[in-house]
Amino acid sequence: MRVLVTGSAGHLGEGLVRILRERQHEVVGLDLQESPFTAHVGSITDHAFIRRCMRGIDAVIHAATLHKPHVATHRRAAFVETNIAGTLTVLEASLDSGVGVVVHSSTTSVFGAALRPGNGQPAAWVDERVDSVPRNIYGVTKKAAEDLCELFYRSKGLPCIVLRTARFFPEADDDPELRHRYDDLNLKVNEYLYRRLDLADAVEAHVLAAERGSGIGFARYVLSSTTPFERQHLSRLRTDAPRVVRELFTDYEDVYEPRGWKMLPSIDRVYVNQRARDELGWKPRFDYRNVLDRVKGGEEVFSELAKRVGSKGYHSQRFDEGPYPVEKDR
Repeated sequence: MRVLVTGSAGHLGEGLVRILRERQHEVVGLDLQESPFTAHVGSITDHAFIRRCMRGIDAVIHAATLHKPHVATHRRAAFVETNIAGTLTVLEASLDSGVGVVVHSSTTSVFGAALRPGNGQPAAWVDERVDSVPRNIYGVTKKAAEDLCELFYRSKGLPCIVLRTARFFPEADDDPELRHRYDDLNLKVNEYLYRRLDLADAVEAHVLAAERGSGIGFARYVLSSTTPFERQHLSRLRTDAPRVVRELFTDYEDVYEPRGWKMLPSIDRVYVNQRARDELGWKPRFDYRNVLDRVKGGEEVFSELAKRVGSKGYHSQRFDEGPYPVEKDR
């Protein structure tokens, strides 16, 4: 399979190129930045450039994007240009070039306000049926890009798979309060209960979507580690998450206490990946039980792929207030 990966110099893009190459696929990497994983340097908004890159391509994995960390540093128009107009350019070129499937890497940020239940409400059970209520320009433009993918399938017959990924970045959390209260690894391990994804599992889902998407047509999938929680836990997760975790993992405190770690007092959402597992045949390996056992055994928590790709950051400059500036809620 000859695969075009947009955003090939990025965190997900590099992981994709590495794994596709290892599996003997022919990979064409495209990015604004030069890298060992980038064959063509240019913009996804450049129609002629994108069409040249599409020659002989069987599948496109579209990972190029402006991310949430760019919200406070980039103009809103830049998000529209990259995330919407750029996706439109990729879709048009894919259609004209006879590409078999486009896999669009999206984000759970499109759910937005739906991820924050009100006071006294149970934690949100977040699957593909939850409506999107974007809270910033990032979420708005990623949802619009998803809708373009659906439009091209409905009106033009171009198979498109949308993957809404949970957080898999290695950088520290952007919330200063959380950074102050929790050790970084402690916080990331906690997140495997409900909102984190290892890079290797994210890459595997994208590759499966590229291989099987033409037979599916169009679908949206939530990608996150497999949660141990069930609907019956949602109310108590808001009021006493440690007790729920203790019931399911009787050894978790034995692992946490020697390290000075803490469980989150409240969990407000649970990402549900059942549809991706059922329809794509995706089998994510990294979940809370897995990473807890790794910590217990003194092993590396994250996958070998995540270690090889490492931390890239999102900006060329450093910021005093955290890994990146955050736009305040309005």
